[in-house]
Amino acid sequence: MPDRAAHHRLDAAWLDAAWKRARVLLLDERGRALVEGPAESPRLVWFAAEDLAAEVSDDERLFLAEEDGVPYFALLTALPEVVTDGRRPAHLREVGAQLAPLESALFSEALGLANWHRDYRYGPRTGTRLGWRAGGWEAEAVDGSEVVYPRTNPAIIVLVHDGVPGDAGRCLLTRGLSWPEGRYSCVAGFVEPGEAAEAAVFREVAEETGVRIREVRYLASQAWPLPASLMLGFYALADSDQPVVVEEVELADARWFTRGELHGRGPGPAPVVPPPLSIAHELLTAWRDERL
Repeated sequence: MPDRAAHHRLDAAWLDAAWKRARVLLLDERGRALVEGPAESPRLVWFAAEDLAAEVSDDERLFLAEEDGVPYFALLTALPEVVTDGRRPAHLREVGAQLAPLESALFSEALGLANWHRDYRYGPRTGTRLGWRAGGWEAEAVDGSEVVYPRTNPAIIVLVHDGVPGDAGRCLLTRGLSWPEGRYSCVAGFVEPGEAAEAAVFREVAEETGVRIREVRYLASQAWPLPASLMLGFYALADSDQPVVVEEVELADARWFTRGELHGRGPGPAPVVPPPLSIAHELLTAWRDERL
């Protein structure tokens, strides 16, 4: 993971000097950056400060990290109108899994910070216009009435399974209302105020599918700046003979799948699982391939 070097954020002189030698990632209003190279191994396009057409003010520069002595910044702006040399705009969803780990992490950080800048123009408590400082990591009301920091919303995502080994083992998957036919994923939802993450796992599974679970086990987390979430990944056990009651406000379907079906060894087509960028992909494939 990149060194975010937070101790530099309040050092205006350091930020000014770092900007002059920085690598700068441009993000547009849709959260896209420029990439180049083959589709299977793309690279982010980084700019130098002197490459930018217009002067950039201090409060527009988003300081991301310093890695091996190189400062990295992001800038929320329009992408160049003419894209040449095989460069193309791409969103994190499209290329995050194919980028090198450092670039994927920097893109994710830049997107999350840019989304916050885009969405928080006024103080949530006083409604006063905000101005940016600390390398883009703090927003202060212009009258000094409040200071606002980036917000991350915790959410849980859980693969429910019955603990049975081999092709007969079953897991519980859901399909969102707007998803294409055949695409399924894990139960997920936001942690509510005053609620522990584990309690949210029990609640979300029961609300969305009517299934009662037990033995919740945490796996890992993933930043998901689309727009501002932290996904907390879990496994949970449940008896697969329980009936599934689909919560129809958010879901088109929810049902049990066997491990054999996920491998394509069932009577019908295998469900389409989430792409490698998401923690849902790891939860599902680790269970499918019995790597738990």
